[in-house]
Amino acid sequence: MDDDLSRLGLIDEDDIALDQAALALAALDHDDADLAHDERLLDDMAARLSIVGADAATPAAQADALAAVLGGEFDLAGDALTYDDPANADLISVLARRRGLPVSLSILWVAMARRLGWSAHVLDVPGHVLVVVGAEAQPVIVDPFARGARVDADRLAALVEAAGGGGRAVTHVAAMPNRAVLVRLLQNQASRAEQAGRGRRALELYRRMTVFAPSYPHAWWERARLEVVDEQLAEARSSLGAMLEITRDPALRERVSELLEALATE
Repeated sequence: MDDDLSRLGLIDEDDIALDQAALALAALDHDDADLAHDERLLDDMAARLSIVGADAATPAAQADALAAVLGGEFDLAGDALTYDDPANADLISVLARRRGLPVSLSILWVAMARRLGWSAHVLDVPGHVLVVVGAEAQPVIVDPFARGARVDADRLAALVEAAGGGGRAVTHVAAMPNRAVLVRLLQNQASRAEQAGRGRRALELYRRMTVFAPSYPHAWWERARLEVVDEQLAEARSSLGAMLEITRDPALRERVSELLEALATE
């Protein structure tokens, strides 16, 4: 497992295939998974998209093709009924159930678009995740949770406001790097595990994040916090030390140093 995670951590950011990476992360929790079956399903999606979107020369046409194939033919949509089910953030389960969270579905939308050479990115929206299709020339924003429905400027502003934006401009919405998307996927699982009283499961998920995305300080902090809860003090000190190596934020460094000092007396 560590070898697979470490290899993912060594891949250049732009070379990460989101669907393959998310599938590999899900496989860590499925000893009997038939990844060949899931990979064939992904290939089938891409093949259908290449046919339906053969003449899609604009972002709008590409977004329509994605919605028709993924949201329509393959019935991929958000799980509004059991939103907090951990299966919604596990790509193997998402492919089996055809239901998922915004981030897991966005991974599929973006990955399929990129397989055809289209420009697509996962958008980090306060309280939600969307997909933007196209680059500078007339990009189109869609919501995979709603089967690829279009999201116009008014709808985007409403989402920001509903998440407690308090008048913040829509410019706070940003495309997410590939590793950040995968971290977001596992964070969803970790938060749900901890809410369910499964602290060690959450700890394992944060540990995975620090292996394949070691430059993300939040994962190190959460890992250290849960290690302290589990009385793994030496491990917590190591995690905080690693965090000090990667963060340059003075306030955060001071907070980590204070905690390290407190742990040194334990």
